[in-house]
Amino acid sequence: MTMIFGVPVMVFMGQLMLGLINGAFYALLSLGLAVIFGLLKIVNFAHGAMYMLGAFVALLGLQYLGLNYWAALLVVPLVVGGLGMLIERFILRRIAHLDHLYGLLLTFGLALIFEGTLINFFGVSGSSYPTPEALQGGMNLGFMFLPTYRGWVLLAALVVCLATWFIIERTRLGAYLRAGTENPSLMQAFGVNVPQLITLTYGFGVALAAFAGVLAAPLYPVSPTMGSSLLIVVFAVVVIGGMGSIIGAVITGLAMGLIEGLTKVYYPEAANTVIFVVMVVVLMLRPAGLFGKEA
Repeated sequence: MTMIFGVPVMVFMGQLMLGLINGAFYALLSLGLAVIFGLLKIVNFAHGAMYMLGAFVALLGLQYLGLNYWAALLVVPLVVGGLGMLIERFILRRIAHLDHLYGLLLTFGLALIFEGTLINFFGVSGSSYPTPEALQGGMNLGFMFLPTYRGWVLLAALVVCLATWFIIERTRLGAYLRAGTENPSLMQAFGVNVPQLITLTYGFGVALAAFAGVLAAPLYPVSPTMGSSLLIVVFAVVVIGGMGSIIGAVITGLAMGLIEGLTKVYYPEAANTVIFVVMVVVLMLRPAGLFGKEA
């Protein structure tokens, strides 16, 4: 049997693929955080709660409204993104002129409210969301049997991440967004509604988290704590890539998923901490992150 550093090649490649799929979730969630911080300078600790709400809205929509998976992929990000816009308009905007710490504490408090409310109604055990029929089964890749749904998650996450990067970095709308956050008074003078632009940007970042929640629903138990358990890892990924860096969030998310997957093969005990070890090393060598800009 062919071995790679003492590990059977099928085990090695299989774990690499699973790590890449986990990395796709890291990339998608990190992207939403990077968009919100990079353009609005808000440290959004409610991001994990929005990811959780995405999964819950998909589940409840299926149970009570008959909303199927494919419709949920479109409807749920709009619903949760709309909630995010209301939060920005009526809550976050009131502290926009204060230190960033206030935004962090406020979003952390919102996350606790959402999580606690859902725990009160649904408990913490979690519920299952059925895999759509078209994505059931799997593919034999030779070195592993890849469930079709996991392959779909990887593809969907990559497409959304790259489309978001293109919109923000290569289109006129993205130029307006960047200019509106760097010099809002000048953009106002040119007739651009900057407050509305900020609200839409926050809603879009939240919608990305909700989209990730819908993708995660058939893979993981849908529970009120599913967001909080992932948020700290995602924040570490964002810090490694560089706070506010769009491409940094995508590349680092995928890379950290791969590193975590390989660690599970060679040193399983460190799998839960390897990302934080990488974060410490990166911050010691490059405080702004791998793709961040020095202040």
